[in-house]
Amino acid sequence: MTTIHEDIAGFAAALPRIGALAGLDLGTKTIGVAISDSLRNVATPVLTIRREKFTLDAETLLKLVAEREIKGLVLGLPRNMDGSEGPRAQSTRAFARNLTRLTPLPLTFWDERLSTVAAERALLEADTSRARRAQLIDHVAAGYILQGALDRLGHLGRTGT
Repeated sequence: MTTIHEDIAGFAAALPRIGALAGLDLGTKTIGVAISDSLRNVATPVLTIRREKFTLDAETLLKLVAEREIKGLVLGLPRNMDGSEGPRAQSTRAFARNLTRLTPLPLTFWDERLSTVAAERALLEADTSRARRAQLIDHVAAGYILQGALDRLGHLGRTGT
């Protein structure tokens, strides 16, 4: 059974030195997925999973995890602007708890405040049509979530703090 790491340092300690990570942006209708390179420098948005029920969502996700040889999962935690956790954060925590029963991979959370805003801004700056933005927004947001965690992991690796 997997441990859910509340802090990124504990997550880092549970990971092998090399291997890709996946970042997830859990929404009520979709799950945005981004994957890092094996050296954990760059997050790349890869796909959006249309949510059905947990067992099917987990099956789709874990198939991708196996195919891409993912070594850990970073779930975006939707905190309120004051730092408190509301119903969406509790739903994300429940998803993580359920996922730990199905995979031995280490999991952590990353504050996802404003990740969707940043993703939307980037897509607007790229002159992406409204329809295309709707298709891309979730996995682009997952990329922002994962990149934030990768940057922190890189800092921990360099400084130990």
